[in-house]
Amino acid sequence: MARPPFKLGELVVYPAHGVGEIIAIEEEAVAGFTLELFVLSFAKDKMILKVPVAKAASVGMRKLSDSAAIKAALDTLAGRARIKRTMWSRRAQEYEAKINSGDLTAIAEVVRDLYRSETQPEQSYSERQLYEAALDRMTRELVAVQKLTETEALKVIEVQLQKGPRRGKAEDTEVSETDIEQAA
Repeated sequence: MARPPFKLGELVVYPAHGVGEIIAIEEEAVAGFTLELFVLSFAKDKMILKVPVAKAASVGMRKLSDSAAIKAALDTLAGRARIKRTMWSRRAQEYEAKINSGDLTAIAEVVRDLYRSETQPEQSYSERQLYEAALDRMTRELVAVQKLTETEALKVIEVQLQKGPRRGKAEDTEVSETDIEQAA
């Protein structure tokens, strides 16, 4: 079996936890079999995860996104939010699945859909938790790929979100101003 193209010291994305570093590749005896394992460290979460080399691809472990994928994800943030008119519990499950997919564009969709500017109403606790989880995943990958600080990465994301179509009360006033101009 060919070994996945990951090296010691490399930053990778593990779908359920985000960006981690391969700190070791070791062999361990489990139930009479010898398994080769990637040892991933998630410094921010103070967590170590061991992933069998043979299972790395099937669990969705991947290299960091390239610049084209980063650009696509950032462009997604500036798009119009797509909020389905389904029950919150169903939407929450879909958002959770997108966050844990490890797909940067899907994570960006969650950030975009749950984003609230200062002029918009408060979020529920569960909405805020999902938004922060998605924002954290996206920020960590931006930090790793573009060699930014966490603050700089958050600023990049915030700027992209601000470019999106306005929602809430601001949208109503824009419409009424346009109507006034047409009426005049």
